[in-house]
Amino acid sequence: MKKLTLVLFLLCTGWAMLPSQLEAQTIRQLTLADAEKISQAAESRARQDNWNVVIVIMDAGGNLVLLRRMDGTQIGSIDVAQKKAETAVKFRRATKVFEDGVKGGNVHIMSLGVAAVEGGVPLMVDGQVVGSIGISGVTSAQDGIIAAAGAEALK
Repeated sequence: MKKLTLVLFLLCTGWAMLPSQLEAQTIRQLTLADAEKISQAAESRARQDNWNVVIVIMDAGGNLVLLRRMDGTQIGSIDVAQKKAETAVKFRRATKVFEDGVKGGNVHIMSLGVAAVEGGVPLMVDGQVVGSIGISGVTSAQDGIIAAAGAEALK
């Protein structure tokens, strides 16, 4: 009887969930295989125009899953690609949004500590952010093209 009372209490107060509620809250995790597929698609797009870039894939928590630096890419792009990926996952939007805001005169955006340059894109599955991709090495517009190609590979 005590166990039944405890279970009823937990269910009524929201401290416990039924199996059906747990299924509804299942969040897809970004796997290493996903990250490799995304990175390969991004690298393939970069190679089409002979662009050398750094490709960063992060999980939904902003943790590094994969980093790929193509031959000939400046080492400074490692930090930039990581910051773009971090911005995209933490704010759940493409870094181009921040770039456009700054270009539009909203310079206070920079106080958020974001990468306000195109090339970071959140990775979405069923409307949820499961990670991000960050690209750096060419112009920000070109970085954005590569990031979009990588993100498309997850769909």
